[in-house]
Amino acid sequence: MLLRDKTVIVSGVGPGLGHQVAAAVVRDGGHAVLGARTEAKLAACAERIDPEGRRTAYLATDITDEARCEALAALAVARFGGIDAVVHVAAYDSHFGGLEDADFAAWQRVLDVNLLGTLRMTRACLPALKKRGGCVVVVGTQSAVAAPSQVRQAAYAASKGALTSAMYSLARELGPHRIRVNTVLPGWMWGPPVQAYVRLTAEAEGVAEDEVLGRLAERMALPELATDADVAEAAVFLASDRARAITGQSLLVNAGELMR
Repeated sequence: MLLRDKTVIVSGVGPGLGHQVAAAVVRDGGHAVLGARTEAKLAACAERIDPEGRRTAYLATDITDEARCEALAALAVARFGGIDAVVHVAAYDSHFGGLEDADFAAWQRVLDVNLLGTLRMTRACLPALKKRGGCVVVVGTQSAVAAPSQVRQAAYAASKGALTSAMYSLARELGPHRIRVNTVLPGWMWGPPVQAYVRLTAEAEGVAEDEVLGRLAERMALPELATDADVAEAAVFLASDRARAITGQSLLVNAGELMR
């Protein structure tokens, strides 16, 4: 088991990627400490992946609130004795548009969640991580390095691009404490957000959903989109000791749409 008896904080747990990461942590023998703003989502995830409640704990957490970040880290230590990894899934990804129509107040909100919120949560976990080393895994986006033509999300891409840049500095800063820092960059990822995009696009164009999905899939080297579960597997690998010599790296999980 990749994560036997390791404690992993997972931020941004909902029905999609956050749930898949938490499920993979428990499946691979770890303890999953779940954070998200909505407690009902956390409870539903914990019940589904750990009905007996032995390997999960959760706390409603807004990563823009430093005190709540510290409380989630404290919960992990109190319940399971420490923190071995943090997987940052929490993000504000529902703001669309480019520069010409930019609402910079909205951009500030995106940056506060995606960039500063991730850094707040990381800092809250540092005292525990320093005690025995570990890993920080940031979920970024392929859009940070190659803007998609189908949707315009300049603020989201900019915030995640800044976070990837911060990752390099963190890897150098935290390396002496045996803390690794890496980023997973998903492309089009089959899960609730992309399912909604396919459905709404099909309705707007009056075509079958399979046609819209086919347009996305034909961009890939592999014949289908990566899934939430595929991205979760990459995150769990990076959080494990099998990646003990990997730090300061960005891993594209995108079925080969972009290669670099």
